[in-house]
Amino acid sequence: MKLMRIGPAGAERPAVLTPEGRVLDLGPITREIDGAFLAADGIAHAREAVAANTLPEFDHFDRADRRVGAPIARPGKVVCIGLNYRDHAQETGQAVPERPVVFMKAPYTVVGPNDTVLIPRGSVKTDWEVELAVVIGSTARYLDSPEQSLDVIAGYAISNDVSEREFQLERSPQWDLGKSCETFNPLGPWLVTADEIADPSDLGLRLSVNGTERQNGSTKNLIFDVPYLVWYLSQHMVLEPGDVINTGTPAGVALGLPGNPYLRAGDIVRLEIDGLGGQYQTFEQA
Repeated sequence: MKLMRIGPAGAERPAVLTPEGRVLDLGPITREIDGAFLAADGIAHAREAVAANTLPEFDHFDRADRRVGAPIARPGKVVCIGLNYRDHAQETGQAVPERPVVFMKAPYTVVGPNDTVLIPRGSVKTDWEVELAVVIGSTARYLDSPEQSLDVIAGYAISNDVSEREFQLERSPQWDLGKSCETFNPLGPWLVTADEIADPSDLGLRLSVNGTERQNGSTKNLIFDVPYLVWYLSQHMVLEPGDVINTGTPAGVALGLPGNPYLRAGDIVRLEIDGLGGQYQTFEQA
């Protein structure tokens, strides 16, 4: 099942995309797709409503002006994993980490998959990162094993972990300044429920800039896979329903390419992950 949110920013309506391509309004069973919805077994309730054919079809979904929002309303936290592909660590001149590199992004960075992304004022090194995002469906604390992680995952989505490299690497010993600029985490278009993704460790990820392919990788090359990451994080923090985990990016970011072709106003970035759909953003100057 694919969950989504449709409408103007701040006024999105919850919906479900069926395998037949119908877009159904989840309004009769929930006002929002958020942590509370997931914690209350909302995915199961939505599945039951779809099976019972009790949800109205979303009106005029195919209108050109119909905005798609992030599939999960503002998460409590966005936890990110850095340098989680060997080829990405190598291209940035970093050692392959012995344990997950963890940092945070502010929840307000999460925007719709096709929303405009703002290049920060004074930025000359805004960069892209296609990533598999994991959405937590139930509270996870001190999980016993990586295998137990699968019980707390609601689903998966595409994330663009947009980064400003000067802010991230040159202005502070911490990465947060280059990661939490506004609009720096397009998410979606859907939250694909975990039952639809047979193996999150075998998904192709691709990203292009102005039609030129920049990234083409696979989650099979993750250093720390999804179950391990959720287990590891649960040993250090409480993961709550609606939290998002960005699992890292493969090689091909501007930081690691010849000439460092960082993003400029007017650039168009397109991303896709197998089974999770696609997204695109136009970059504009803040």
